[in-house]
Amino acid sequence: MREEDKCSFCGMPRKRVKLLITGMSGCICDNCARQAIEIIDQTEQQEAKSLVSGSKLNSFKPKAIKEYLDQYVIGQDEAKKYLSVAVYNHYKRLTQDKSADDGVEIEKSNIIMVGDTGTGKTLLARTIAKLLDVPFTIVDATVFTEAGYVGEDIESILTRLLQVADYNVPLAERGIVFIDEIDKIARKGDNPSITRDVSGEGVQQGLLKLLEGSIVNVPPQGGRKHPEQKMIAVNTKDILFICGGAFDGIKSKIARRLNSQVVGYNSAKDRDAIDFNNLLQYIAPQDLKSFGLIPEIIGRLPVLTYLQPLDREALHRILIEPKNSLIKQYTKLFAVDGIELTVNDDVIDYIVDKAVEYKIGARGLRSICETIFMEKMYSMPSSKSKKLVVDLEYAKTQFEAVGKTRLLQA
Repeated sequence: MREEDKCSFCGMPRKRVKLLITGMSGCICDNCARQAIEIIDQTEQQEAKSLVSGSKLNSFKPKAIKEYLDQYVIGQDEAKKYLSVAVYNHYKRLTQDKSADDGVEIEKSNIIMVGDTGTGKTLLARTIAKLLDVPFTIVDATVFTEAGYVGEDIESILTRLLQVADYNVPLAERGIVFIDEIDKIARKGDNPSITRDVSGEGVQQGLLKLLEGSIVNVPPQGGRKHPEQKMIAVNTKDILFICGGAFDGIKSKIARRLNSQVVGYNSAKDRDAIDFNNLLQYIAPQDLKSFGLIPEIIGRLPVLTYLQPLDREALHRILIEPKNSLIKQYTKLFAVDGIELTVNDDVIDYIVDKAVEYKIGARGLRSICETIFMEKMYSMPSSKSKKLVVDLEYAKTQFEAVGKTRLLQA
C-alpha cells in the first residue's frame, strides 16, 4: 500500500475512513484531524487558565485589591469593596476544579455601579485593568443600537475583548468587560414602547444573552460591514460584566419611594433618619426599574453598589494625594522642560472651591487646572526661567478671564 493511501498518524487505509486529507509529505484522516483540534482546544484552555491562576489569586486577596485601588482613587470605600470581592471571586471561578462531581458550580455576579458624574466609576474600572492578568475592556453603551440599525451592534463588545486578548478565544472567555453609561440605554418610558426603541430597550434586550452567559457568534472585524468574514464563537459564561452609569434623576425616584414607605406615628422619626444629601446609598433594584431598565437586565446584574458624591475634602485629596493626581501630573509636565513647578496651598483651595461651586465633580478639576496653567504651559518652555510659582492672585486672574465663561457654558 502506498503512503498516500493511508493516514500517517493512525495508519488507517483510505477505504476505511470518510476523508483522507493529503499533504506534501503525508496524510491525515478525519478522525485524527478531530482529535488534533480537541488537543489544540485543551492546550489553549490550559494556557488561558494558567494565566489567571497562581500568582494573582495568591497575591491579591480582596483587601490587597482595595489597597491598590486606594493608591489611585480617593474615597468610595463601598464601591471598592464590591469591586475587590467581585474580581477576586472571578479569579476563583476561573480556577475552580470543575472535574469535582459535587453538583456545585459557582455562578458569576455581574455588578452595576451608580454614581454622579465625576465620582470615579470609569477611573475605578481603568485602575482595576492595570492590576489584572485577564483581558479587560471598557465600552460605551451610548454607541449601541439594535441589530439592523445605524450604530454598533451588541456583539462589538466581544469584538473589543477579543482584540485585547489577541484573538485568543479561551483567554477572552475569562475576561472582564466594563460597560460605561449603562443608564443611556434606559427605555424612554416606564411602560413598554409601542414603537421601536432601537437605542434603548432594544439594546437592553440584546445585552441579556451576553450577561446571562451564552455562545455568541462574534464578527472579528466588528459590525456587519464584512458579510464574508468568518464568525468566532465566544462563550460569555465566564466573562464578568461591570456596568456603570450616572442615572441622572434617579434620586427623585429614590426620595419618592422612601417617602411612600413612611406611614404612621413614627413617620417624622423615620424621615429624620434619612440622609437626603446622599440618597444614592438607599438605591434598590426597583429604582432602576422605574428609571427605565427592564427587569430581566436588572436580574442579571445582581450586585448593586453606589458611589458617594464628592465633598470638598475629597476633591482636595484628589488634587494632591493619588499617585496620578493632577498636581503631580502638571509637575511632571513642567519637569520634562526642566521647569520646577510650585503650586501654593491657597491655589489648591481655590480650585476645589470652584469645582464645588459649579458642581462638576472630579472630572471638572482638570478643566479648571488647564485654564489656570494654560498660559504658562504656552510661554514657559520658550523662556529661560526654570522656576514657576503659581499663587492665588495669578490663579484668580487666569480663571476669571477665561475659565468662568467656559464652565458656565459647559
